[in-house]
Amino acid sequence: MRAIQIKEYVRIAGKYQWQPPLPWVAGHEFAGVITALPTSPSNGKPKYKIGERVFGAAQGGYAQVVVTPESSLRPVPAGYDLFEAAGLFSTMPTSYAALVTRAKIKAGDWVLVHAAAGGVGLAAVQIAKAFGAKVIATAGTQHKLDVAKAFGADHGVNYRDENWPDQVRALTPDKKGVDIVYDPVGLIDKSMKCIGWNGRLVVIGFVGGTIESIRTNKILLKNISVMGLHWGAYSKNEPEEIETVWKGLFELLESKKIRGTNYTDREYVGLESVPEALQALGARETWGKVVIKVPQEGQSKL
Repeated sequence: MRAIQIKEYVRIAGKYQWQPPLPWVAGHEFAGVITALPTSPSNGKPKYKIGERVFGAAQGGYAQVVVTPESSLRPVPAGYDLFEAAGLFSTMPTSYAALVTRAKIKAGDWVLVHAAAGGVGLAAVQIAKAFGAKVIATAGTQHKLDVAKAFGADHGVNYRDENWPDQVRALTPDKKGVDIVYDPVGLIDKSMKCIGWNGRLVVIGFVGGTIESIRTNKILLKNISVMGLHWGAYSKNEPEEIETVWKGLFELLESKKIRGTNYTDREYVGLESVPEALQALGARETWGKVVIKVPQEGQSKL
């Protein structure tokens, strides 16, 4: 199983903020079965066994066979199949670290999740609900708002409506505004209109295409915090936090408080379907995580 990411679409187009040197094979997240182990593991003993089901990430994930360090793998959670696990490795820890590690989410918080029908968005919706928060989801179509609600969002607002910040504020108690904004799009400036006193805004990315500039007096007037989340940089800067995040995630996954966010409106099978899937993702025709089923020799699907 190979998961498709929006950043792969942007990277293939040559527009991502970090481009690997040519030549390179696209693909990142995957799930599968261990078929071989290092002959000389660095710690003297392999962490996994041949035949064990794992999910993880590697440069060049659009392939039938993937080679990656053990540190880039996790065991498939109990009760999950490979299809469900294929899209967990990046989106789930990104959203958990953003809401739990950075924003310090707590029961009773009102959380605004932008692009809530995307991979990280649906992860954020579920994690926020698991911590006892109220969730307002934004998306650009009614279908995507319905998807977000199916994953637990309490309310939905179309961010194509010019007055969406007013709609968000009106949903909160006494119209005080939300406590946390989770933003992978680039809507921080407008979100300041509907965040409350002592609010926390978490910048995840800019899939909307524009890197924002904001007036800092707005931060001062509402006593709010604006923070970033670069999950990929934790391995270099705070490696000890990675295990903390995954421990919390596995507790939620295995208790079924959160689940995989895979796109199920249609099925993509075979590596030859990757271009079509990427085009659909780039055109915003999909939701959640798009996963390619990669048939193996002698099998109808992995």
